[in-house]
Amino acid sequence: MAKYIGPVCKLCRREGEKLFLKGQRCFTAKCAIERKGYPPGEHGRDTRFRRRRVSDYQRQLRAKQKTRRVYGIREQQFRRYYRAALKRRGVTGENLLQILERRLDNVVYRLGFAESRAQARVLVTHGHFNVNGRRTDIPSMLVRAGDVIEVRDGSRKRKYFKELREIAEKHTPPRWMERDLEGLRGKILALPERQDIDANINEQLIIEFYSR
Repeated sequence: MAKYIGPVCKLCRREGEKLFLKGQRCFTAKCAIERKGYPPGEHGRDTRFRRRRVSDYQRQLRAKQKTRRVYGIREQQFRRYYRAALKRRGVTGENLLQILERRLDNVVYRLGFAESRAQARVLVTHGHFNVNGRRTDIPSMLVRAGDVIEVRDGSRKRKYFKELREIAEKHTPPRWMERDLEGLRGKILALPERQDIDANINEQLIIEFYSR
């Protein structure tokens, strides 16, 4: 599946809830959910289409699509994550969410170093972060307990990173990581558990979708 390059606000409207894909805009009156609280498309306003009975397949599909859109992952890659989660010990759904949370772009977002995962992905791709002292530009890299993520010395001179402390203060990192705002770095204390993931995701429906 090709990368989605259309308006991301339509994705939120399609799922019927805020996915927080545009950072601070999602908290303002400009948010598409606030202005147009109905699905996009020709029949979005027609309540007859929304009253139809939702099948099990549709619920499973929507749960999978929403999770993909929250983390900004294409279908082929998401399916690979599912297969990897299936091979690991433990609950498959929790394994899947743990893999998604361990992505470097998500970690940068969780630390508050970016206002959205999309922005975090761009910052990582441009090589603005070190992982354990080494420059890393792969957003899909999976971090491990004990890893240290920090802004590179050469990037700290840029205007964005000079003002980063003010942006990061608005975000509280989860308990499985710690953050040093003065040093613009973060450390992974442990792997995330299900209760540490605050996203409104029903992972069981995802597993049912791929288990058909």
